[in-house]
Order: sequence, then C-alpha cells, then structure tokens
Amino acid sequence: MAQAPSSTGQTVLVVPFENQSKAPGIEWIGESFPEFLQGRLDLPSLFVLPREDRLRAYDRLGIPAGLHPSRASIYRLAEQLDVDYVLLGSYGFDGRTLTTSAQLLDMHRERLLAPWSESGPLPQLIAIESGVAWDLLEALHLAPSTGREAYIATGSPNRLDAFENYIRGVTAPAQDEQIRHFREAVRLTPDYPAALLQLGKTLYRARQYDAAVAELAKIPQSDSRAREANFYLGLAAYARGDFPRAELAFRSVAAQLPLAEVYNNLGVVTAHGTRKNAVEYFQKAVEADPSDFDYHFNLALELYRNGDVAAASHHLHEALALKPGDSEAKALLDAIASHSSRGVVPASERVPLERIRTNYDESSFRQLALKVGVAAEQRLSKTDPRTHAKFHTDRGHQLLTQGFLGEAEGEFREAVTLNSSSPEAHAGLASVLEAEDRPTEARSEADAALRLRQFPEPLLVLARLDLRNQKPEAAAENVDRALRLEPANESAIALKRTVAAKLAQEAQPLPNR
Repeated sequence: MAQAPSSTGQTVLVVPFENQSKAPGIEWIGESFPEFLQGRLDLPSLFVLPREDRLRAYDRLGIPAGLHPSRASIYRLAEQLDVDYVLLGSYGFDGRTLTTSAQLLDMHRERLLAPWSESGPLPQLIAIESGVAWDLLEALHLAPSTGREAYIATGSPNRLDAFENYIRGVTAPAQDEQIRHFREAVRLTPDYPAALLQLGKTLYRARQYDAAVAELAKIPQSDSRAREANFYLGLAAYARGDFPRAELAFRSVAAQLPLAEVYNNLGVVTAHGTRKNAVEYFQKAVEADPSDFDYHFNLALELYRNGDVAAASHHLHEALALKPGDSEAKALLDAIASHSSRGVVPASERVPLERIRTNYDESSFRQLALKVGVAAEQRLSKTDPRTHAKFHTDRGHQLLTQGFLGEAEGEFREAVTLNSSSPEAHAGLASVLEAEDRPTEARSEADAALRLRQFPEPLLVLARLDLRNQKPEAAAENVDRALRLEPANESAIALKRTVAAKLAQEAQPLPNR
C-alpha cells in the first residue's frame, strides 16, 4: 500500500497549466492557476511558492518565462527550489466547457499521484480552480472538515473580469501595460488586495511614488499582503522624501517579521531623520545576514558619523572582504585612516549615502520557518502530548504577535488536538479567532479556556468582544476580573481605559435643544 503524503509542513510549486485549446483569448488562464492557488492554499502547514521564486529558478535554468517547460525541466526546477510537490496541469475549452486535468508530482517518492479533473462553463473559472485546490488538499490529507461545496463557495469574491485583468497585468511585459490592467482590476473590484499590491509595486518601479503610496495604503492591515504592501509603501515614501511615513511603514513590517532588509531600511530612513536607533537597526540587519555587503557598509557609515571610527573601520573591512572593488567603501576607509588620530568626523567631511534595499523576501523566511517547524515536529513526536502541545501553543503566540493569523490558528488547533485540557491553547485560539473577526467561535474558545482555568487572556478576549457588541458594562466586568487576577497586566490596564472612555461617553447627558 502506498504511503500517504505527510500533512506537516509541505511546500508546493504550481506550474502554469498548459493550454491544449485552440480557442483564442484564453491563454491567460494557464498563469491564473498558480496565482489563484497561491492565495487559496495559504495554510499553516502548506506553502505555495510565489511567482517570483519560480521565475528566478526559470532564469537560473535558462527557461524563458513564457515557455511551458518539459517534464524533465520541471523536475530540475523542483529540485532546485527544494519543494515537496509540484502541481502539473492542462486545460481545454470546446466553446462551452472548460476542462482541467491536474496531478501532483511527489518529489520525495519520485512519482506522479493519480490525476483529477474539474470542468464547467468558462464564467465559473474561479469555482473550477477552487475545485482544483480542494482536490489538492484532499490528496495531501489537508481538506477542511467543512466539505467540498462549502470550500468552493468561499472562493475568491473577485469578479472574473477583474481576475483576468489581474493575471494579464502579472504577465504583461511592459510597465504601462501592467499598470493599465491592474488599474482596471481595481476599478472592477475596488477591494482587491492582490491587484492593489501589484499596482502599488508597479507604480513604485515606474517612479510614480505618490500614486504608489496611495494605492498601497488601501490594503487592510489585516490582510496577509499588508507586510509586503508596507515594505513598498516605505520605499515609495522614502523616494519622495517622506521619511516619517517611510519609517512608520517599515516599522510595521519589522514588528511582525525579522527580515534583514526591513531592519536595514529602518536604519536608512531613521538616519535621514532623527537618527535615533539607526545603529541598532543596522546592527540587527548585519546579525540577520552577516554575508551582505550593504548592511556592513551602512552600519560603518552610521558608526563613522557617530565618531566610532574603530567600529566603522571594522565593518568596512568586513564589507570589502565581501565586495573588494567597491570604491565608496575604499574611500571611506581611507578617510577613516586619515582622521583616526582625531577620532571624530570633521564637520566638512562628506560621506556617501546609505544603501536602501528594494528586495522583499518573505517567501524564504516562511519556507525556512516551515522547515524548522517540520524538524521540531519530528523531534516532539517522541515527547508526551502536554509537552508537544505547549510547543505549538508557544509558537502560536509567536506567530500571532507577528501577524501570521492563519499559521497561528493552525498551531493553536494542533495544541488543542494534542491536549484538549490546555487552557492556554484554547485562549490562544480565541485570540486568533477574534483577530480573524469570528466572534462566535472566539467566545466559545475563550469560555472553554475559562472553564479550565481563570486567567486574563480569555477574559480580555471576552471584554473586547463585549465592547464590539456595544456592551461596555459587560466588558468592564471582564476587564476587572482580569485585573483582579493580574493587577499589572498592561493589556488589561489599556483596555480598562478604553472601556472607561466608552462608559463615560454613554453617560453624557443629552445636549440642550
């Protein structure tokens, strides 16, 4: 009997589906499969590689972006990307019905799983692609308990014509054509986060910085794309000289993701403003990636400005060891040598500009986190359920703090499965469900936690839910219960002030007429 695929920490490469139809005007559908499935299959235990990763691998293997690669090339591509599975597929259209065929290539067992097919009228393309997503989840034993029909019904809310414009924008060769398609997608579906993100990024690359900031700012902070949106918003604000706005944007990303490029850019924008913490940010960038020239160079610049010529010289030597031919680093090192006896930077000294980073690589971070999780899962599988559950609970809280709601929910649910009597796991799940705007489920999990133990976290979830339901008296009671248990709890103290303000507002007398 064939071994079932593991459902823990899987990575999938989706290759554009091959067009086997001669019908004109539907070539864009091939690229729509990886784009749609990446968003639809965003699960804690499953990572679908983004298009950028696939195109970089294509380039390294000398495969043109628009070419459908052979099976042998796809296998080499998957090996290079170190993925667990590849989803292959094709589609055809007979004038009335669109038919798709898909199957998984299992890279570990080096075999193709049994194919599956979906079909329907062309206007139901999004539902068809949701069906493909469901089939893939079933093959990996990850299908949700809600069932196939419910899963398909909760597919993308975007209009098909908006989706088509988005895909045509993604694949368009020229910036002006990309912008035109993304603008049309947003016009047809104004709250289309993926289109807003791509429009903002393309406007930034076209140096239309004001327009880029305006579009990127429309993406809700609760959306999974908000981190990338804020990164590019920070770049656009920096390019137009709005350093406070840039710092705010980069800071929001840094609060969730410890990416070296984010810390570097925070250092750059603060160096142009208050310069407070600039050295600290550059140091964090170097610690996160000590093999990057720019991070050592920027840290050296800021240390030099602060008069720490010895440390600046050290990091310039580190930088030049990575890139020996850099003229600015050499010139600055020569300047340090000439002023070393004074130990300060002369007022007239001109130093080069810091180097901003325009790459954003959340994908690599998430893949690494997934592999670390898999290794931890293998180690913990031999421990008792309580210890195993505590690991998932702690990791859930970490992911919740970083804004990865889907991943955090998965960790807390795994903890509850392993140890249903863990109050911390139920409370963490309640916090995630509250953040995901699922109040009924959040209240149920908070109540479950309190039945097991009285502690502040679930009480504060209930208080926030009460406040949202316009029940400030009930909220005040839950906050007071939390403070009796933990008087110094900062979240409870802050929420008490919010509740008190709401009660005071409601107690105001009616104005005289």
